[in-house]
Amino acid sequence: MLTKVHTGLDPVQGVWWKPAHKAEVIWVSVAFAWCIVLFAMMPLWHWKGGQNPAGVRSRVEPKAFYARTTEFAKQYQVGTDGGVPIAAPPPGADVYLVAMSFQWYPVLQLEQGKEYMLHLSALDVNHGFSLYPLNVNFAVVPGFDYALRVTPTSSGDFRIICNEFCGIGHHTMVGRVIVVDSTGAAVADNPDATIEHGGAL
Repeated sequence: MLTKVHTGLDPVQGVWWKPAHKAEVIWVSVAFAWCIVLFAMMPLWHWKGGQNPAGVRSRVEPKAFYARTTEFAKQYQVGTDGGVPIAAPPPGADVYLVAMSFQWYPVLQLEQGKEYMLHLSALDVNHGFSLYPLNVNFAVVPGFDYALRVTPTSSGDFRIICNEFCGIGHHTMVGRVIVVDSTGAAVADNPDATIEHGGAL
């Protein structure tokens, strides 16, 4: 006597073809409706939520952006931090910051309550811009200049952390943004510090 061999063409034995229970239909409907709500919230968050940046992204040659950043650092240099220049541009200026393995260049010194146009880009690979202790995060991609209007609202000494793995020295990639008040002093690790963005963020 031969044993029947089941293939993928044979129907599975069971009760899968019977109608779903009423409770199961309700939960599937609730889950589907919630998925639609979350999907609709994504574009609404961008326009109304206040946490998505509305900056200007443009194409740029990585070496050209790096050259512009070094020129910016030389023009507004007021000191050094571990060999990295500290640039203190005037309010309203275009501020340039480049990510490269494994460094943020230069250190920025900004004034509290003043608006700046911040330009971010990378020289080599993708990096992540995370401004600690604030909830500010951006992808920094080579070949793109991401420009964003920012206004520091509190003085402090902030750290820029790369939150996207970029190589063996990723854990050492920490930069600085120093925000000084009207007297020229920066209060380190200000827990109430914020940075306002020109767009919705």
